[in-house]
Amino acid sequence: MVKNPPYNNESSSGAFSKVLGLIVQDDIEKLSDYFEYQRIVDEKGRYLHFDKFRYKVPPNINPSWAWVFMRHARSQQLQPLLKLGEPEQVCHYLLTPVMQKAFSLVDRHTNSAALDIMSRRIGEKVQLSRYLISDLIEDEAISSSQLEGSATTTIVAKEMLKQQRKPRTPDEKMIIGNYKMMQFAWEKRHESLSVDMIAKMHRIGTEGIDDVRYTPGIFRKTDDVVVVGRDDEIVHQPPPALGVRQRLKNLVEWVNTCHDDAASDIYIHPLVKSITLHFAIGYEHPFRDGNGRVARGLFYWLMFKYDYIAFRYISISMLLKKAPTKYACSYLYTETDHMDLTYFFDYQSRIIVQAIMSFLDAYKKIREDAERFDRWLWDSGLYGRLSDKQRTLLNIAKDDAFRLFTIRQVQENLGCSYNTAATTLNGLVDFKLFSKKKSGREWMYSMNSRQEILQKWQS
Repeated sequence: MVKNPPYNNESSSGAFSKVLGLIVQDDIEKLSDYFEYQRIVDEKGRYLHFDKFRYKVPPNINPSWAWVFMRHARSQQLQPLLKLGEPEQVCHYLLTPVMQKAFSLVDRHTNSAALDIMSRRIGEKVQLSRYLISDLIEDEAISSSQLEGSATTTIVAKEMLKQQRKPRTPDEKMIIGNYKMMQFAWEKRHESLSVDMIAKMHRIGTEGIDDVRYTPGIFRKTDDVVVVGRDDEIVHQPPPALGVRQRLKNLVEWVNTCHDDAASDIYIHPLVKSITLHFAIGYEHPFRDGNGRVARGLFYWLMFKYDYIAFRYISISMLLKKAPTKYACSYLYTETDHMDLTYFFDYQSRIIVQAIMSFLDAYKKIREDAERFDRWLWDSGLYGRLSDKQRTLLNIAKDDAFRLFTIRQVQENLGCSYNTAATTLNGLVDFKLFSKKKSGREWMYSMNSRQEILQKWQS
């Protein structure tokens, strides 16, 4: 259970004056030590909640008093953002070092111009990059589902999506729903947000899984929906169902308001708005179930809208699912400390920094591996005998020894005709680089091992 901050019902200035008086009266020789805590983050740059902060102070320092000094420093920088809940509460935030790092990475590496430059650096491997990053699109749908309880393994989920087979279990239906929801977010990126869009996103993401449980696209009408923790204790009671549509209208109006003028006093960085939308849907909990995946889907939708299109290939859920307790705590820390959204922002920013760095590493690996494999093809004499599409597929297969290719899949991903895709794959079989086998009515192609290829070419 999260430990609530001390002096929680008092203003920061009132609590500061009271504690300062107590220190002067009882522990004045340590006054300078307490003033060391008058900062917004700790020495490691972490924006700690009292739940964690209390364990970071030395034994001779009263953690409740030290906390008041930190809270007072934060109160000088906190800015109002929007109102949430019923009764309404003003949400505040401030900028931490990791948030500013996230802003920098997002602005430099994830917009359409940056993605275009990265693709051109790969040169003739543009088709390769487009094919490989389709994997990354799948990762968010799969990870988001697993974060919400899907027991389907990543390998099985990828096989289902790549072969476009129908889901067999509720867990697989959840993954398909999330995948469709991410596609919906991309397709609607040029539209303004609306309450109906939020409902439709939920319907697309949950329909056909368990309609009684999810009531797809319908806002909850009762107050029996709660968020429970590990020990089944209630950790969040969403605002009442009565008024949920009006509160969402207020949120939609805020999202659709232009905050883009950096010279104005209402400027809000797009990443802050997107993470706020993520938090607000999770906090409001407008549906009986499936709120988390809708919240993350709307985060992506707003990032797409601001032209950060590389987020189509960046999965935050892959990292969130590694530490679901920290994800949940970032909500609770905000709620238990006067709706200070900085806890949620700071945690999400750390996740986003990691996700962008992984994305950049993936692109670097694509470029370096493609160049290395091309040298091998050239030295072997094969390079000049393969078509561009065959070289692309060979590079892809080399990175994933277990990948299976179908003619229709290649047709879609390489943007060519069915006959061209078939000729490309069968040509690789003729070159003894690929093998094929029948699966039902469809031929499945896969790359031979490097050792097999060398043996066949040297024999």
